[in-house]
Amino acid sequence: MTTLSDLEAQIAALEARLGQTTGLVSEFDSELSGLSRNLVFTGREVQSLSRNFSTGLRRAFDGVVFDGLRMQDALRGLARTISGSVYNTTMRPVQNAFGSLLAQGVAGAMGAIMPFAQGGAFGAGRVMPFAKGGVISQATAFPMRGGIGLMGEAGSEAILPLARGPDGSLGVRANSGRAPVNVTVNITTPDVAGFERSQSQIAAQMARLLAQGNRNR
Repeated sequence: MTTLSDLEAQIAALEARLGQTTGLVSEFDSELSGLSRNLVFTGREVQSLSRNFSTGLRRAFDGVVFDGLRMQDALRGLARTISGSVYNTTMRPVQNAFGSLLAQGVAGAMGAIMPFAQGGAFGAGRVMPFAKGGVISQATAFPMRGGIGLMGEAGSEAILPLARGPDGSLGVRANSGRAPVNVTVNITTPDVAGFERSQSQIAAQMARLLAQGNRNR
């Protein structure tokens, strides 16, 4: 059975532990001040650091108040939390830089192994001219900002340059490849006046014949 004296002793011990947390808070504030002087982070990174520090501080308080940890052990755990958070935040730009270099290297190697069917659009990580388009016959990787793109993974894909038509529309131009047809008609007639009167009928008939010939080609 807990006596009044035992309860008073426990309360006194708890008050002593709570008093020790004042030094813990002071060291925490000192650590934050040092970070603000020596490091410059983005807003998102600062928020991440703040969350990690708050979590570490809460764990240290819980350890001292409820688990009976020594203040030295609590401070040591908080220091590890702060050091790990700062290290991760500081190393993130370095990791991103190395990741980008690695992605470009992998993309260049895969481009050499799996080239385009009709020439390469990328070479040594730089964009190469490919104005006339081409066909990608198999999966081909190419570098993108912050990662690697993949095309041709589901079958052949085509690169189709866009062209603007006479009406201003933008799209893919279809070239038939047919040579233009030139028609020369020599007419000899003694009735010049009659021919002049029939010019429109002759022109319409020629247009119909040319259209029919184009449909049958």
